[in-house]
Amino acid sequence: MLIALTMAVALQTPNLRPDLGWMAGAWLSCEPGREVSEIWTDPRLSLMLGVNVTIRGDRIGFEQSRIAPTGPASDAPYAYFAQPGGAPVTVFAVVASGPGHVVFEQAAADDFPKRVVYERDGEALNARIEGVVDGRERTIRWRFQKAELNARCPAPTAG
Repeated sequence: MLIALTMAVALQTPNLRPDLGWMAGAWLSCEPGREVSEIWTDPRLSLMLGVNVTIRGDRIGFEQSRIAPTGPASDAPYAYFAQPGGAPVTVFAVVASGPGHVVFEQAAADDFPKRVVYERDGEALNARIEGVVDGRERTIRWRFQKAELNARCPAPTAG
């Protein structure tokens, strides 16, 4: 009975230091009017580095990010450290994880996004940000496909 209870508690406790090697690589999302590329290094000594470039029309945006422990201890939980457009870093701690998915959440209750979610689906990487804007739930989604480094979306054809 004690073993079953211990296993049930372990299954409910999220792994706050998940193996995120399934995120590593170059990813590309091609949607009408929007091209997004995202690159993640493979985990090395508890560190992953990421860069995102978004092109929408004639505008371009970027984000530098890292996934790393939140403190100096070797057992410190992981967090997603996001720095969009060179802004100050926002920290999203791991709050849930499992095979092929991870959820990061920030402490600030009124900032958007509140959550960052990544899920692996075969050769695709699904990502979304969630939170509240002007009192309403908002979600922005991306579906990335594996890509060669520096790949671009096909140019739209005149039709």
